[in-house]
Amino acid sequence: MKKIFLSKVHESFNTEIPLPSSKSESNRALIINALAQGKDNLSNLAEARDTQTMMRLLASDDAIADVIDAGTTMRFLTAYFAITGQQKTMTGTPRMCERPIGILIDALRALGADITYTGKDGFPPLRLNSFNFSGDNHLKIRGDVSSQYISAILMIAPLLPQGLVLEITGELGSKPYIEMTLKQMEAFGVKVQTDWQNMTISVDPQKYEAVDYAVESDWSGASYWYSMVALSEHPESSLELLGLKENSLQGDSVITQIMTHLGVKSVYNGKGFVLTKIPAKTELAWDFTDCPDLAQTVCVVAAAKNISLTLTGIESLKVKETDRVFALQTELAKLGAKLEEVEKNQRYLLTPNATVNLSESIHTYDDHRMAMAFAPLALLTDVVIEEPDVVVKSYPSFWKHLSKIVVLKED
Repeated sequence: MKKIFLSKVHESFNTEIPLPSSKSESNRALIINALAQGKDNLSNLAEARDTQTMMRLLASDDAIADVIDAGTTMRFLTAYFAITGQQKTMTGTPRMCERPIGILIDALRALGADITYTGKDGFPPLRLNSFNFSGDNHLKIRGDVSSQYISAILMIAPLLPQGLVLEITGELGSKPYIEMTLKQMEAFGVKVQTDWQNMTISVDPQKYEAVDYAVESDWSGASYWYSMVALSEHPESSLELLGLKENSLQGDSVITQIMTHLGVKSVYNGKGFVLTKIPAKTELAWDFTDCPDLAQTVCVVAAAKNISLTLTGIESLKVKETDRVFALQTELAKLGAKLEEVEKNQRYLLTPNATVNLSESIHTYDDHRMAMAFAPLALLTDVVIEEPDVVVKSYPSFWKHLSKIVVLKED
């Protein structure tokens, strides 16, 4: 088992962090640009393995598209290959083949895609055979499972002969990711009509335009640096996070608001955001429906700073790279903190422990966000992270950037 040792930080820090590009923006831009038949007009694409996998598979003529463990890549490419009539077998890691995709496949079939499962119904692997438009331009899709299904359908909607009216049923989770998709579609020349009161999105048949598009830095990746400032024992510690926009498309930019409760002030300076320490609150309640990828970051900070935390909107964490709720419960217990379900699939309560002293290593569960969420504990204690290479999924240079503040030793 590979491990990385993080030595406790005893000094203040003040440095710049050149954040990676947004994986979410990059993956959408790649699909939309491919539908626009654009070439060499995208810049600042993410170095994340998920994005590199997307680029590789878009350029490949192979009959098998192996997305590895990239859920977004699986969902977006399934829709893309379907609408473009490509014959592909979509597959991935064993965990990827345990992650549901049935809602998306049902939607694509309703539009005219011929798709067969080659294993268990509702899950990869699956075979894309052909696409013949069904004539149906009104589609209903659940909003409470994964916004990626909705984004995947929306991005191909302009290519449908009659366009599409998409009706979202039930509660809508991760709405900012859908809004990101719509804004990127508009950046490539497609007009969209939204009626959020009636939960419908209308897209007329039209063509994308290949335009120059630069991807913003990643707010999900920025969250771990907020944790570093929050957990520093030195009031003068600060960081400058480069490449972030003041008015971001990314829903995870809400970390600026969350972290004001946890002891971090954010100020935009034209190049990005400067983070400084401020007093933290003693308790926080937050709905993570629109920003589930921030839950691990916030849980660790709250546990370490002895802040009581009530979480809602984290049901989707159970079907991510791992069951993130279980993973958090297990690893937070090593800090003496408890994450308990107090209302079935609705509300969780984190009860912190006043002391932070890790005697066990942090298991990462093949999940990049587990590694990065727990790494900032090095501001308070020595930390051992198992399987540190998992960060390549979204932030390959994370440990290199962390070495600006923390002394690292790999084993």
